[in-house]
Amino acid sequence: MPLTPNQMGDAVIRNLPAKTGHSIDEWVVLVLQEGPSGHRARVEWLKREYGLGHSTAEIVVGRAETPEDWVPESPETLIERQYAGSKAGLRPIYERIADIVRDLGPDVILDPRQSYVSLRREAAFALVQPSTRDRVDLGLVLPGVAPTPRLRPAGSFGTGSITHRVALASPDDVDEQVTGWLRDAYEGRAPR
Repeated sequence: MPLTPNQMGDAVIRNLPAKTGHSIDEWVVLVLQEGPSGHRARVEWLKREYGLGHSTAEIVVGRAETPEDWVPESPETLIERQYAGSKAGLRPIYERIADIVRDLGPDVILDPRQSYVSLRREAAFALVQPSTRDRVDLGLVLPGVAPTPRLRPAGSFGTGSITHRVALASPDDVDEQVTGWLRDAYEGRAPR
């Protein structure tokens, strides 16, 4: 069963000493004494100067700014923010992908981040990102698969494990071919 945002935050804080050599309290003191001002600047500073991951940096900065009542954003809030404003019309594409992925197996986790949703089991097999106001990019982990005009190389898109991406402009673009690629990525095999 996936962890709630609060459980994930608690786990990150518990594991900080083992992973970084510093407790949450030590990180908070560092941020407050040596870090720049402003939430975003502090997060980027921790990532750049100390190599913290984005989520870990967010938790540390959040704790530094509001130590008593800071709670990470809910997954639904993250998704709502991704598909707000000029990208609101893209939400049905995301929902179609989410429905397909949930049907792949009981171990699927939809893990919203700031700008995308990671689709994973034990490891990520895909990600969904509203890249522009008229396009959602679906990144897939399909190592060894030759690109096609539709299944393009990922390039710098996504995380290091994403090998391919597909541009989607409407829910109808999430067709049988895309469903097959999602299934193949989920199962960790090359497409048929």
